[in-house]
Amino acid sequence: MLKEIEIKNEAQVEQINRLACKAPYEVWISSGDIMLDARSLLGLFALVGRKAQVVVEDDVAPRAFDKLVAKMA
Repeated sequence: MLKEIEIKNEAQVEQINRLACKAPYEVWISSGDIMLDARSLLGLFALVGRKAQVVVEDDVAPRAFDKLVAKMA
């Protein structure tokens, strides 16, 4: 599953990282040719000011994924 978000600032990067660390499943952020583990704070800072996709495996509950992405945006 994937959903698009725009990473606007450093505070949002920190929020994305915190949420990904708490999630009981792997969370990835993809932008163009780059796919980053959302638990990697340093990598996420490279995406400030860019659109990206939040990616999780298909076995994650859709409602849980929607809630996670809503908190990230």
